[in-house]
Amino acid sequence: MARFSRVEVILAMKQTGIVPVFYHPDPALCYDVVKACFDGGIRVFEFTNRGDFAHEVFSDLSKKAMVDFPELILGAGSVVDAPTAVLYMQMGAAFIVSPALYEDVAVVCNRRKVPWSPGCGTVTEISRAEELGAEVVKVFPAAQLGGPKFVSAVRGPRPWTSIMPTGGVEPNEDNLRAWFDAGVACVGIGSKLITKQIISNKDFKQLEETVRHAVGIVKKIKGR
Repeated sequence: MARFSRVEVILAMKQTGIVPVFYHPDPALCYDVVKACFDGGIRVFEFTNRGDFAHEVFSDLSKKAMVDFPELILGAGSVVDAPTAVLYMQMGAAFIVSPALYEDVAVVCNRRKVPWSPGCGTVTEISRAEELGAEVVKVFPAAQLGGPKFVSAVRGPRPWTSIMPTGGVEPNEDNLRAWFDAGVACVGIGSKLITKQIISNKDFKQLEETVRHAVGIVKKIKGR
């Protein structure tokens, strides 16, 4: 059962500005990654459902995060059907992210008042997602769809649309500024933030510093 309301989740996404996206089969390593991100200033984290028994890893992580990082909003990504969404919500997922628009996922999330961000690649998909209750729409794969120019083009006639680009976002000032100047609500960042080198070296201090720097850039861009 989610500990955070739909409103709290959306506000945290927009306030922090960065949602790390990560999966690993090792629960201990996932914990260390989440801790480094939390210590670096992250308050919303997406664990992706990408491997066998991923839900068991999430369950372990969710229980520990509830105690050690009570302010952290933990959600599940790469969710492609309603049963999987229900499974993760039952284990404490405060939000659900999908790589595409799956209407059955919207129904179960709305029933429990849990935010759902579907991956969309066209204005028609974005519009349908909003009709289904999506407050923050994931644009994926963001770089391949046109990058910041795609976002600004969509928001021109649809200024009410909140977009979270994922795929191709980088944790440096030039890239982040381009996205936020285009009008994104927040960004999802995976391997560009939590790099293979950091994971292989288990350099969680470096991850914390990288995250803190990126969060600081977003605060600077937003004028906070």
